[in-house]
Amino acid sequence: MSDHDHSPISLPRGALEAMLESAAERGARKALASVGLDDAQAADHIRGLRDLFAMYRVVRNGALKQIGQGIALVVIGALVFFASTKLKQ
Repeated sequence: MSDHDHSPISLPRGALEAMLESAAERGARKALASVGLDDAQAADHIRGLRDLFAMYRVVRNGALKQIGQGIALVVIGALVFFASTKLKQ
């Protein structure tokens, strides 16, 4: 190939930005379609997923807090038990 086969193309900045934006939108639509989010209810589905993840985080954090409190109670109970057996002797 010679240098004549690769001539530069000149575009006004606005035309280049419009072309890139159009390509990005087509790519986004294609990606959403590939995961089944290309219908009118897609926004509702995504909001539902966000709500589901938010609820999961609340439940997970609450469960971890409860587990931590349970472990603390077991440790305190064990300390009280061992202290009471040592004091009786």
